[in-house]
Amino acid sequence: MEAGMNHAVGAWDWAIIAVYLLAVVGLGVATGFVRRRGERGGEGRQYFLAGNTLTWPVIGLAMFAANISTVHLVSLAEAAYKYGLVFGNFEWMAGFTLILLSLFFAPLYLRSRVATLPDFLERRFNRGCRDVLSVVSLFSAIVIHMGVALYTAAWVLRGILGMAPGATVLGVDALVGFIAVLGVLTGLYTMVGGLLAVVWTESVQTVLLLVGAVVVTAVGYAKIGGWSALAETLATHPHPLAGVAGSGVTWGTDNFLHMARTGGDASGLAWYSILLGYPVLGIWYWCCDQTIVQRVLAAKNDRHARLGPLFCAFLKIWPVFFFVLPGVIGVALVQQGALGGDGPAVAADTYTFLITRLLPVGLKGLVVAAMLAAAMQTCSAALNSTATLVAYDLCRRHRPGLGDGALVRIGRITTVAGTLLAIVASPLFGHYTTIFEGINKLISYVAPPITTVFLVGVFCKRASGKSAWLTLVGGMGLGAVAFLLDWNGWYQGDFMMTAFGLFVACLGIMGITSLRYPEPLKPEAKTLIWEDWREPLRATPGGVLEDYRVMAAGVLAIFVGLYLVFR
Repeated sequence: MEAGMNHAVGAWDWAIIAVYLLAVVGLGVATGFVRRRGERGGEGRQYFLAGNTLTWPVIGLAMFAANISTVHLVSLAEAAYKYGLVFGNFEWMAGFTLILLSLFFAPLYLRSRVATLPDFLERRFNRGCRDVLSVVSLFSAIVIHMGVALYTAAWVLRGILGMAPGATVLGVDALVGFIAVLGVLTGLYTMVGGLLAVVWTESVQTVLLLVGAVVVTAVGYAKIGGWSALAETLATHPHPLAGVAGSGVTWGTDNFLHMARTGGDASGLAWYSILLGYPVLGIWYWCCDQTIVQRVLAAKNDRHARLGPLFCAFLKIWPVFFFVLPGVIGVALVQQGALGGDGPAVAADTYTFLITRLLPVGLKGLVVAAMLAAAMQTCSAALNSTATLVAYDLCRRHRPGLGDGALVRIGRITTVAGTLLAIVASPLFGHYTTIFEGINKLISYVAPPITTVFLVGVFCKRASGKSAWLTLVGGMGLGAVAFLLDWNGWYQGDFMMTAFGLFVACLGIMGITSLRYPEPLKPEAKTLIWEDWREPLRATPGGVLEDYRVMAAGVLAIFVGLYLVFR
């Protein structure tokens, strides 16, 4: 450790963090005022879908930003410190599902001109399906997206300040206080600015997030001495937490740089679990979740709706190197004794440990600001999608005469309510061993029926509305049972294989009930399915750079190549 390196976050760091928070809130509020001055009718679509003006670079960045939260910086580093690169599969496998969104789902969404995915499901099936998906989408936006983002951001601030878990400030639990402050600031600019404010602040925050992550990775990589030194150190030293009571770490680090693991691996992510389980989670998350897909619904046209997800897929290459790899580098630095001491006492503090040990004053503040950016951008995305769902799927459905002004007011009220609910729900994630485990377990119980209904619905015209509704309700019931078994410790198996098992069960339910309750395809649903899966691949978009098929093939080749290198 260099002499004179100060591990504390100094006054300059806090100044940078404060300026950043004020700048982001100011940008979001200013965007809202500019949007209102430029409106010429269609206020509802302006507020919720940015007037369908988004181009592919903004869509790709906004999707990436809505996905990336502080959980990536904190919990991926935590998981990597314990298990190596294997949790990077959640980043690279996303590339394959984003290709599915670009080729097969996005054109149908744009063709239907819907504002929400529950609306799409009603047009394809029936109103009952819309109601079920609306409720599940609200739950996922508030709990899975916002709740985990606020919790991890608050955990980071607690660690940066050196507070022990359970510490209080002015008689209030510090963790709860940080959650409330971040939630209120994010809710403010989201409420005023709508989706346009969200995507512009997301674009700025994504750049800052990546800069901070790159700085930590680059400094750590240089300090370790390069890839060869990293691999050699990992292969010849025991894990720093091996044998530490309560750490759960009792193994070495010789396989830390490999993505594919065999059955029985300590991470619990065998290669077949990833191959079978991730598509179930990923198709729901990237292709059927309102918070993520809303950026595609706001696309300028079909070409931008297709190219935006492919750009996001390209961006998903980098989190493995800038969010996961730092945790592995941290292990090797501790093994070499390069950071002084014995490393973080708990793996959850890995990223804050690296920040305080590797970075000088000023840069610490920049990286902490980037981590707050990650949390705020995810929360703002979830809040806007929540407002859209309530305005269109709940209020306008029951009162079709509501005007755009009323819808926007409802959206703003929903933003406030959603912020409060997320603040209350955030501590839920303290129940799990790691935050990343918690979020993916919740998704594994929610995703299977939705993935089933969307997949079968867009490729099989014989799928009936009653079968879709029964699949959603039955699948959610099975997911609730699995959640209760896990929460109470009665069964805690491989959650990826649990997701796959639920998916197979949902396929069975939908297949049997479609045969039992056949329905003719509704006339308005004929444009919402693919009669032939090759149909979306026959378009002629124009130039090579505008040909989404060429771009998709390129992205596919990159991810296959990466897996061959890091298998």
